[in-house]
Amino acid sequence: MLLAISGVAILGLVFVAALWAGKESDAAALDHQRKLVNGRLQDQVDRVSKDMRLMAAGFSSLLSENAVVADGGNDNSTAEAFATVATTAFGYNGTYLVTSTGELALEADAETARRYKWIRPLLLPMIRQADLKGPGQSETNPERIHVALMKLEGRPSIAGVTKVTASIEANGARTRLAQPLYLAAFRFLDGATLDALSREQGLAGARYARTADAEANEVAFQIEATATNEPIGFIIWAPDLPGSRVVARLVPLLSVAGLLIGGLFFALMARLRKSLQELGRSEDHARHLSYHDVLTGLPNRALFAERFQHCLDTLDASSGYAIVALIDLDRFKEINDTYGHPAGDELLRSVVIRLSPLFGERDMLARVGGDEFALLLPPGSAAGRALPELWEEVVSELAKPFNLRNGDIVVRIGGSIGAVTVNDRTLARSEYLRRADLALYEAKSHGRGRCVEYHEYLDTRNVEKDNLTQDLRLLLGSASDSVTQEPKGELEVFFQSVHLASDEMPLSGAEALVRWRHPHLGLLTPDMFIPIAEEAGLIDQLGEWVLRTAAIRAASWPLGITLAVNVSPSQVRRRGFGDRVLSIIKEAGLSPSRLELELTEAALFNLDHGAQETLAILRAHGIRIALDDFGTGFSSLSHLIQFNIDRIKIDRSFVSLLGSQAEGAAIVSSIIGLSRTLGKTTTAEGIETQGQRDFLIAAGCTDLQGFYFSRPMAGVDFDRIIARNEDGNTRAAHTG
Repeated sequence: MLLAISGVAILGLVFVAALWAGKESDAAALDHQRKLVNGRLQDQVDRVSKDMRLMAAGFSSLLSENAVVADGGNDNSTAEAFATVATTAFGYNGTYLVTSTGELALEADAETARRYKWIRPLLLPMIRQADLKGPGQSETNPERIHVALMKLEGRPSIAGVTKVTASIEANGARTRLAQPLYLAAFRFLDGATLDALSREQGLAGARYARTADAEANEVAFQIEATATNEPIGFIIWAPDLPGSRVVARLVPLLSVAGLLIGGLFFALMARLRKSLQELGRSEDHARHLSYHDVLTGLPNRALFAERFQHCLDTLDASSGYAIVALIDLDRFKEINDTYGHPAGDELLRSVVIRLSPLFGERDMLARVGGDEFALLLPPGSAAGRALPELWEEVVSELAKPFNLRNGDIVVRIGGSIGAVTVNDRTLARSEYLRRADLALYEAKSHGRGRCVEYHEYLDTRNVEKDNLTQDLRLLLGSASDSVTQEPKGELEVFFQSVHLASDEMPLSGAEALVRWRHPHLGLLTPDMFIPIAEEAGLIDQLGEWVLRTAAIRAASWPLGITLAVNVSPSQVRRRGFGDRVLSIIKEAGLSPSRLELELTEAALFNLDHGAQETLAILRAHGIRIALDDFGTGFSSLSHLIQFNIDRIKIDRSFVSLLGSQAEGAAIVSSIIGLSRTLGKTTTAEGIETQGQRDFLIAAGCTDLQGFYFSRPMAGVDFDRIIARNEDGNTRAAHTG
């Protein structure tokens, strides 16, 4: 077996050596023929230069002796005869004596004039160059010859132009011609010239073609214009390839020997190959598992880090910049908890199938966490589109419904993106990932379903957020009392009035809104610190404080005025929330029927079965449940019935459309009609104009709220409004 393998190896080496030698021999022969053709063309150019020098000398002598011709007279027969002789003797297809403007200096017959008319624009630049002093041409040696390859009359040609210097005798003295003359001549490269070239260089079947339409056994030599380097034609011939002839004789002998030796160890090689293939597949599978996610098949965190580091190491100013983005699925945990891990796994695979077509072959989408993906766009990529357009497509695809379990389950999730531009190789990979993560947090904290690109102000905002978190923790009493801290301000509960939708618009209630009077930042609205409280785990403590503070003040209001308080999903999901609410309002002395708890659509989506039971217990005690920001989240109409919602609050974004867009009236009317059909009361938020107020009253809205009536105000100021409202009601009763 070893001898057989050795024989095959030696035979293979001989075979390869023969092929290599034949190929090298053919290449050398072909290169030699090309050099011969190129040299022959250069010889033609040099020959034209010499011919032009001789013909110019002849014309100069003729013009010096023939004053009539030189002075532009009509007696030009001698010059014409000389031109004919020069053309015939030197083998040119055309010879002309012209002026500096390219006009014929001698009278010519109609055919000659017509022919020259077509080639004159091509010769005119050469005439101008022949009049310029070039390198190596001095005043004592004014001879200037310009030779170039070009296409004339549709055929490849060598053309030459030179200045004809002559002098005539006038008044006993010889002077140069007043108007300079130029000799122009050209010779076609095809035809007789190509035949001579074929015979001299041994080019079999040489022919001229306008395009490189060589057959499989032919080669084409491109003739380029001197001025523009553009192809003006091709010389095509069948090259003599001695190496191929030798190989053609050796191949049959080597093939027979190879078959004889190959038959001896074919069976063994087949078995070895099968074993090696199995081993290779096993290694490839192990390597794939170490760098890819088993569930989705995407690259994992390790492979992404390796590719990202390589991209960072090879980054330079000339290659541009890369993009790294972190993509997080919104509400994935709820899908996993509600429908189980198999549904979550199917959802992840569906996400990959939907996102993969959006990226190019050079881009890398990797799964780096449970529901978190990382995207690397190397320099010059971005999938051939502008980044904002790409991010919008990703967000749009993730916002579409996903069908799970063969369509039995339809879910909506959405996604948030944090992106960072990678343009500085001195920064560590971890720093870029931190920036992308910071941008992702910014996207998720501002409503999700969007992309945020990193900017330096995010770091500043992050520091400010950390400071606010610490301040809020100290303010709520979570920090150690042994540490002395400077004052962190105080929390206040503001109230915004709610009015019945009638002509008199009496005061019907108020919504409690928390404010933070910070010692350095001034009065902070909820959107500036509620997300911080949720992230820091302080929202339950803060929400309880707001409910207690608002309930204590509302207990002193007239019985007809209700109190609305916002609660977060984490509060409702917390065990004992219902008992805690009932305990707080009991301590405050507030009747349950006067309390209304507001939850957003997103909050309803996140509530489990235990939270539903808590809300049912609170409703059984008389507390009402309101759905805030209706129509802006991902909830469905089934939540109105499932959670036994008492009130629907029409979002301010719809109310603001009233009076400006026709769609606004249709949307608001539909919500009010739906609420009336289901037996729910409605509150319209964000009313700022009388027109909006009148429309909502006419549409049948139950309650109204907005800046048109009052802005959120401190509890003391709201007590004054209640007092004025009571006085007005008393006077109205007496008047009645």
